[in-house]
Amino acid sequence: MPARNSIKLYVENGYYHLYNRGVEKRLIFSDEKDYGVFLHYLKEYLLPKDEESLRKRLAESEISSKERAEIIKLLRLNNFAQEISLIAYCLMPNHYHFLIKQKSPYSIDGFMQSLGTRYTMYFNQKYKRVGSLFQAVYKACLVTSNDQFLYLTKYIHKQALASKGETFRDFRDFRDQPSSYKDYIGKRSTPWIHTAEILSHFSKTIPTLSYESFVNESEDLSFIHKLILDN
Repeated sequence: MPARNSIKLYVENGYYHLYNRGVEKRLIFSDEKDYGVFLHYLKEYLLPKDEESLRKRLAESEISSKERAEIIKLLRLNNFAQEISLIAYCLMPNHYHFLIKQKSPYSIDGFMQSLGTRYTMYFNQKYKRVGSLFQAVYKACLVTSNDQFLYLTKYIHKQALASKGETFRDFRDFRDQPSSYKDYIGKRSTPWIHTAEILSHFSKTIPTLSYESFVNESEDLSFIHKLILDN
């Protein structure tokens, strides 16, 4: 029998909770550099690629061989900026969560395959290993209501905020797992994280109605149980 959420319902303009973890639950991020490389790959895939500027720079005579090779690599690299919107994420030592909107029915599949293959190649080369890094194919669940949409971001961000054992309400120093939470509370502005749709439901001026207050509330999340993919 197929694993839960391994068979996916792909729809145009659909919202999805995506999840994957290391094979045998092993670490997929062993140090800060691993997190940084994974986030850099996300940036390259999700920021629009200015091909015209890249080709102009490539044609300039004073360009170094190193820069030329890097530009050629970027021009060949897949780009999903017009197909994928990353709404929220968190990276944990042995797994990750994404909340994503896709424009066409199979955008996610191409994006996840590109990201997973590229990161596995980096990880295997660095740690001198071979074989799969991730446990089978990523899992995906279609979000079907506005409440699910809002509360999934809360769930994803709480994974990161609770990573060192502190309570959600008392966590204030941000020494947490990498996530999009800082973008949602105004501590950072990452151009490839799309916060506007979620934040439109919250107040920017009334603290008790803010997104930060929403995340810090103790609340039963059982009604989104079917969307939680890390069990």
